[in-house]
Amino acid sequence: MATQMEAPTADKFPEVGELNTHNHLLGDLEALDAAWERDGYWFFRDVLDKDAVARLRKSWVDVLEREGVIDPVGDAPTDRSIRYNGASLESFPFRMEPLVALKPWRAFVEEKPIHDFFTRLFDDEPFWVPVVEYRATPPQQDRNRPRIDGIHQDGPYSPGIPFRICWIPLAEIDAETGGLMLAEGMTEKINRHPRDAGGTNTSIRLEDIPADRWRRTTYQAGDVLLMNLWTPHTGLANRSDRFRLSMDHRVMARRDQCPIVGHVEEISEQHVVVRDAGGRHVLSIDPDTYVRNDQGKKLSGPAIAEWYRSRSEVIIAHDGDRASVVRPPH
Repeated sequence: MATQMEAPTADKFPEVGELNTHNHLLGDLEALDAAWERDGYWFFRDVLDKDAVARLRKSWVDVLEREGVIDPVGDAPTDRSIRYNGASLESFPFRMEPLVALKPWRAFVEEKPIHDFFTRLFDDEPFWVPVVEYRATPPQQDRNRPRIDGIHQDGPYSPGIPFRICWIPLAEIDAETGGLMLAEGMTEKINRHPRDAGGTNTSIRLEDIPADRWRRTTYQAGDVLLMNLWTPHTGLANRSDRFRLSMDHRVMARRDQCPIVGHVEEISEQHVVVRDAGGRHVLSIDPDTYVRNDQGKKLSGPAIAEWYRSRSEVIIAHDGDRASVVRPPH
């Protein structure tokens, strides 16, 4: 039975159990698959090279220092040195756009100990789908707001691309700092796809999740959490004095049905021509193809060619020579 962690009493959500740890299953694909089906996630404690994580974290720290929201911390910031200094957040890049442009994830996943861990995990080469979120979440400014915001599943946003969500904490994230909370053992579809929701909120209601399913832990640099596309999850608001640093990525094994990741050479409402490292691909587009923009909105007709310019980077899931999903990286 999961041990119980103390949850803030000022907020209306249930007590949260401790995540299962799956380190002991590494090297046993059958046991890992069984745990994935049972729990809806894998959580590994202290498996990622800490020096590699520290180099990745430095990219976040550099942005925070340039924005003036933390005081200079030197060349070797520690988990607890990234403290918010109270400066205005009016122009703060909450989507961490400077990191989006720099793509620090590429150098990170190419570091040998990182590559070796994921190769051992999958017993195969990892394939990284360029759908990445860089997060530097400041302390919650309005403490009257609830800590839970936007329970959701990621499955509706990339149908046909069976990646695993890979969430990496870059510094300690305790209960006060908040961070990711998931519903264990729930992988059925709950929230609707945004293209089918008529513009309404597609978030999952708290009452849709049994109270005893919620899990989290005190995360540390070196940990990694991989989630099923249909595992409901949310973030807890940051009630500490520090920025919460993490990176969300998407990863698959090479043997899986990996998408094409390349650049558009030509596109219309009937077809797309894309070039990747393997060459040139010509794929058909039909009314059932989910051609989406960066907000998840389905595009059709002339809007497809208007949004996807020549040389645009693109991710395409396909059935043979038919594109089932066309989406931008993120």
